[in-house]
Amino acid sequence: MKNIITAGFMSVVLLTACTKDNTVAEKSLEQQKMEFQARQLEIEKQKLAIEKEKMAYETQKKADSIEEERKAKAAVAAARPQVIRETKTVYVDNTPRYSSSAGSSAGSSAGTTQTTAQRQGMSKAAKGTIIGTVGGAAAGALINKKNRAAGAVVGGIIGGATGYTIGRAGDRKDGRVQPRN
Repeated sequence: MKNIITAGFMSVVLLTACTKDNTVAEKSLEQQKMEFQARQLEIEKQKLAIEKEKMAYETQKKADSIEEERKAKAAVAAARPQVIRETKTVYVDNTPRYSSSAGSSAGSSAGTTQTTAQRQGMSKAAKGTIIGTVGGAAAGALINKKNRAAGAVVGGIIGGATGYTIGRAGDRKDGRVQPRN
């Protein structure tokens, strides 16, 4: 009987001890939740402060860049050279000073030189280059069946060079370009 009473007494003590620990554990759990929430709030406050500083930095950076741009424009405006509104064009007659008097009219004397007006428009060299390039590109594309693009490029280069050479010779004959000495 003593053993039963002792066992009962021990069970009551253990049950009361377990109950006290549960309340302490429950309070401890609630306290941990509150501390966790307090830490979460602190972290959110720090995030907001960082965002606020970032926005202030971006605003200052934008204001600085606008100021630098304004200063750069002012420096460019100050350093810009003045535009000259009047121009004077001088035409030089590069035709040969000698003339043949065989085909001249009776009214001109043998000692005077003939002056011709400066020619305007495309030179024969430019026309020859254009025609030679187009013709050479077409011929190259027709000749090279495997790779028409490469044929057109090669033909255009060869045709352009040939057309330029022929046109330049025509310009020399007409007096537009000084003949080679």
